[in-house]
This record gives sequence, structure tokens and C-alpha cells, in this order.
Amino acid sequence: MQKLLLNERFMLGAVTLNVIIIFLQGCGLENGVMGAVDILCTVLFICEMVLKHRLYGVRGYWKDGWNILDGTVTLLSLPSLLVYFLPTTGGMKILVTLRALRVFKSFRTVRHFPNIKEIWKGFRLAMRQSAGFLIGYFVIIVVIAMFNSALFSESAPQYFKTPLDAIYTVFQLFTVEGWYDIPNAVAGDMAPIWVHIVRFYFCVLLIGGGIIGMSLINSIFVDALAEDNNDDVKAKLDAMEQQMAENQRQMEQKIDDLQQTIERLTGSWKC
Repeated sequence: MQKLLLNERFMLGAVTLNVIIIFLQGCGLENGVMGAVDILCTVLFICEMVLKHRLYGVRGYWKDGWNILDGTVTLLSLPSLLVYFLPTTGGMKILVTLRALRVFKSFRTVRHFPNIKEIWKGFRLAMRQSAGFLIGYFVIIVVIAMFNSALFSESAPQYFKTPLDAIYTVFQLFTVEGWYDIPNAVAGDMAPIWVHIVRFYFCVLLIGGGIIGMSLINSIFVDALAEDNNDDVKAKLDAMEQQMAENQRQMEQKIDDLQQTIERLTGSWKC
């Protein structure tokens, strides 16, 4: 049993089976067999967590990122087992929702992706390097949202009634998602000259914050994500240059030695 619980393929199979069961239950195909399989999968996850606690210790278990994901999901979904033993009432529906958390255990398959450690390392580096720009971009969204809320809260309350509503609207505008509905709603019954001014204003926001701003975020993030690979390539190139310089030095030394040998032979021949 211990070998099965530590067998990654077996546990991935249990996770996949559990996800399928939860999906079918969500489609209204629940029956006693599916409930039994669901309980069995949960028991397997609990046994796996207990066994790893015994092998690695509490600190060793929770120090690993994947164990944190597995353990947290398992503990949060444990109360969902009560739905099989207690009548399902309005207050018990939250337990059914907790059962769906177990689908997140399928994320453990990510650890088998090729070069996942290098990818994750590059992702964290990219997040650190682009964090300042992301914060600044969010501050710009908040400032523009507060300005728009002050201007258009009465003409388009569905978009700008409060600063919080305005923040979501500006974010929607910057993602170029249905942006044309926003200026049309704001313009409403305004005079034609103001309609054109409002449309021009939102076009400027779209170009500056949506097209240019989002493009900058993408370029900065991708550049930071590839920087680690660039460092590796640069290190390899530096090593190759050093090796070439060393080979050239050795070649020049051999040529000098050969010339000295030729000069000695020539001198002795003359004598």
C-alpha cells in the first residue's frame, strides 16, 4: 500500500478519476457507485498526506510547494464528505462546493511538464522584474477611474457610479473588450459636439492604456521571462570565447616553438 501511495502515476490516476467523478456529479449523473469512488479517492489522498508526513516530517512536507497544494486542497475538501452522511439542506450546499476544490489536485500533473522548474524560475523572475510597472499601471487605472467617475457618474451610472465601478470599467476598456459600448453610453443625449469629444477621449484612453500600455506589459514580461535563458546563452558564449582565446594562445605558442626549432636546425646546418 505504501508503494502505491508513493507511486506518482497511481496517484495521478486517482486524481484523474476523482476529477471525472466530480464532473459527472456536477452534470447530475450522481449515484451510489460514484459516491463510493469519490469517498475512496478522498481516503487515498488523506492516506498519502499522512504517509508523507511520517516520511518527511511536518516541516519537510509543508516545505515543498506541490505538497502545499495537495495538502491544502485535501484539508479544505474534507468537510465535503459530510454530504454523503447528512441530509443536503441549504446550509449544506457549501460542502458540495468544497468538494469541487479537489479538481485543483490535477495541477500536480504540471510537475511532469518538461523543464517546469526552469519555466517556474523564469516566471518568478519575470514577475519580480515587472512588478513595478504593473503597480504603476494599476495606479494609472485608479487615477483615470476616479477622474471618469467624477465626470460621468450621472451620464453613465452603470459604468461610473462609484470609483470601484469605474476601475472595472477602465480595466474593461484597456482590455479592448466591448470598449465602444462605454463611450456610446456616456454620450447618450449629449449635443453632437460633446459626443465627438467623448468618443475622442475614450479613443485616446484605449490607444494609450489599452494598446500601448498592454503591449508594454507584455513586452516587459516576455523579456524578463527570457532573460534567464539569455544569461545562459551569454555564459556559454563567454565560455566559448575563453576556450577560443586559449586555443589561439596555445597555437601561437606552438608556432613560436616551431620557429625556434627551425632556427636551431638552420644554424646547426650552416655550421
